[in-house]
Amino acid sequence: MTAVPAARSPRRYDPERKSRIIDAAIDVIAEHGVAGTTSRRIAAAADVPLGSLTYHFATLEDLLTQAFQRFAEGISPRYAARFDDVRDLAGFVDAVTSLISGDADQDPREWTVSYELYLAALRNPALRNVTESWMRRSRAVLERFVDPVTARGVDALIEGLVMHMTLSTTTFSRAETRTIIARFVGVPG
Repeated sequence: MTAVPAARSPRRYDPERKSRIIDAAIDVIAEHGVAGTTSRRIAAAADVPLGSLTYHFATLEDLLTQAFQRFAEGISPRYAARFDDVRDLAGFVDAVTSLISGDADQDPREWTVSYELYLAALRNPALRNVTESWMRRSRAVLERFVDPVTARGVDALIEGLVMHMTLSTTTFSRAETRTIIARFVGVPG
């Protein structure tokens, strides 16, 4: 009597698996931070076998880089849209003020992932490419209204003011924010 081979389960067709893994990585980073992000956690969050990660990504670092890249690319269009109606420098100051005031109330998950990216990029040169690309896109939007040097300063000012508003136990008002931005770009307050 010949042994009958066990039936193999059909291979699951899942064309969105890689994308789902990247999205799950962002969720795991938001929940556990980069330090607590593991392949097992990502696989569980994506509902895929652990081997799927090694099939689609060379390393965990490769997966994290692609996750942070997707995250930054998703935020950039929303950032640019904040300036769609700006027609002059006063409108620019108002848009930057709204961006800072509104972004301090942004989804805490997004701030967590943003800060995790910044921290990880301090230690991982590959992630600096992600942050530099993200900053270049942000500055390109700002350069529609101010010169490149001022755009770089405004970009840093936005990041710093949002960080202060997000992490501080005392905040400053929208009017104070507008005054800071107006003074920086030379618009009467």
